[in-house]
Amino acid sequence: MSDEPVVVRGNATDAEVAAVVAALAVMREARAKIARRQRSLWSLPSRQTRPPLSPGPGAWRACALPH
Repeated sequence: MSDEPVVVRGNATDAEVAAVVAALAVMREARAKIARRQRSLWSLPSRQTRPPLSPGPGAWRACALPH
């Protein structure tokens, strides 16, 4: 390899620009995958719903009694 820089300011070829754009696209996709993987379970919409109430026998009587 030579000691010359890969991209010289103002003189980039189409292939060099395409290589930089491709590298940035790969980095963006990698960040998106990491962000999807690290999503907290607390932020899931399904955690905001609760199961339906199913009172047992005599629950109407127990609700009026002191705790």
